[in-house]
Amino acid sequence: MGWSSGSPSRRRVPLPTVVLLALAVPGGAAGADPPPDAAPPTLFHGGRVVTVDAGFTIADALAVSDGRVVAVGAEAHAFGREHPEAVRVDLGGRMLLPGLIDSHTHPLGAATHEFDHPIPDIRSLDDLFRHVATRAEALPNDAVIGVRQVFITRLAEHRYPTRAELDRAAPRHPVVFSTGPDSMLNSRALALAGIGRDSGSAPAGGRIERDASGEPTGLVRGFAPKIDGPTPARVPTAAETDALVRRLFADYNRVGITSIADRGAGEGQIAVYARLRERDELTVRVRLSHTLPAHPEWDRVAEAIAAVGRHPLRRPDPLLRLVGTKIWLDGGMLTGSALMLEPWGASPLYGIADPAYRGAQNVERGRLVEMVRAVAAEGLQFTAHTVGDGAVALLLDAYREVAEGLPLRETRPCLTHANFIAPASVAEAARLGAVVDLQPVWLHLDGDMLLSHFGAERMRRFQPLRSLLDAGVPVGGGSDHMQKIGDVRSVNPYSPFLGIWAAVARAARRPGGPTGPAGAAAEPLPRINVAEGVGREDAIRMYTIHNARLLFDERETGSLEPGKRADCILVDRDLLACPLDEIPATRVLATWLDGRLVHGGP
Repeated sequence: MGWSSGSPSRRRVPLPTVVLLALAVPGGAAGADPPPDAAPPTLFHGGRVVTVDAGFTIADALAVSDGRVVAVGAEAHAFGREHPEAVRVDLGGRMLLPGLIDSHTHPLGAATHEFDHPIPDIRSLDDLFRHVATRAEALPNDAVIGVRQVFITRLAEHRYPTRAELDRAAPRHPVVFSTGPDSMLNSRALALAGIGRDSGSAPAGGRIERDASGEPTGLVRGFAPKIDGPTPARVPTAAETDALVRRLFADYNRVGITSIADRGAGEGQIAVYARLRERDELTVRVRLSHTLPAHPEWDRVAEAIAAVGRHPLRRPDPLLRLVGTKIWLDGGMLTGSALMLEPWGASPLYGIADPAYRGAQNVERGRLVEMVRAVAAEGLQFTAHTVGDGAVALLLDAYREVAEGLPLRETRPCLTHANFIAPASVAEAARLGAVVDLQPVWLHLDGDMLLSHFGAERMRRFQPLRSLLDAGVPVGGGSDHMQKIGDVRSVNPYSPFLGIWAAVARAARRPGGPTGPAGAAAEPLPRINVAEGVGREDAIRMYTIHNARLLFDERETGSLEPGKRADCILVDRDLLACPLDEIPATRVLATWLDGRLVHGGP
């Protein structure tokens, strides 16, 4: 059951006998969805029930009826005595947690990414060139070879491939090496895109990098150039897409995820989720941030916002609901285009020659304020891709202006990514009631290169979790999962246990090295601003109750309290007491959604 992550350490572990018996009861089989009153009440006992309530209470029992938690601790035992027909699930001393929530995913693109052909792990430029050469052999001349979301911070060489290197790997094909909003093109791709020594400027917000003689280096920032060439990739049918998304959601269940946010949903993605919802095939709760067009005419943008406000999926639904909108305000920290308060500094690694360059701003301030105001007037959450401290400050300033005339706090204005945050922005976010959708694993995957470029002083602003939580800003843990199925092999990894570990350990990976803690004999990993790390309880809150609040679900999910939905997971170790570096190896033995088993068993 589920999709293999390719990790030999993640083998199936037999469940306690009583859990296996529960599989046989009506409503216990994965995929079944009987009426709630058809399922018998259940008593979980004999373990450590981490409720994640306000006091982070740990109980020894949990009672569930009709898909909801009805009692905890002594009251749960009393419920069991009053209901002798209840199914008894002996936890065997193990830990039961609320179902985990990922505040930032892109499931459709991730699930279908390898439909046409498998994509190898690319950890070095040699890996990249071998993959490009293999694709060149498989494709006719002039067919476009696209390689997306391979970040230079995660390559052993810590740099972009050069135009000449891509020419050698595929001399008869246009090659686009895309890493977030920025791309490196080979000569054939530049020619087909019409980019040369005498070509005009880039679109608004974009940039064409040139050498001292004015020749394009191949690096373009902030826009996707149009290339006139065939792209003969196979495209999945609707039925194939649905099957791949179901497979991905089963893998989310396998690692304990019961709710997600799609932070970039358009009508195509929403139609897939709606089909799965109609057929009762959703095994995770899906919350949607609808994308908005970056159109120069305000009337077009305003109408798009109004259409989102009228969307039928705004109605309350336990499994599928539209909660807000999303735009891309700046570029990427992994690509050299995040909007910073201070200049990036010249960098041959990022291809930055201008010492005054501060990054990309995709929306000017006036238009940003108009968009926030219109979205808030619809009662929707506004969020924007804001990676740099300059983008964070810009969005908070827009929130401040809108809040002067509208009850913005009620819409939970959001900062997405918010990797660099100045202390003044932390205070402003708290004052405005903002929430933060942040990816802790990025510190592990990319912190070493960022530290080498920005230095220790500027890195004090990087993912300041402790400062945010101390200021009262809810921080949710997300993955930004965008490619491949597999919790660790994916881009980006969606293992919530890797994220919990990273939030506590703040340990950066060696460039090109394996993901996760260093082995016993390995050189210790560099730690980045450990004062901004959090304890294990707060890290668990980031993937449970904080994310529930980010997604307007805290009355229904995020903790195991009477009245809430019975989304819970059984894990193979005590996350609060096991050695810290064992947390990423945690296995989920069973996952329940609304009290129904959606993962687990032999």
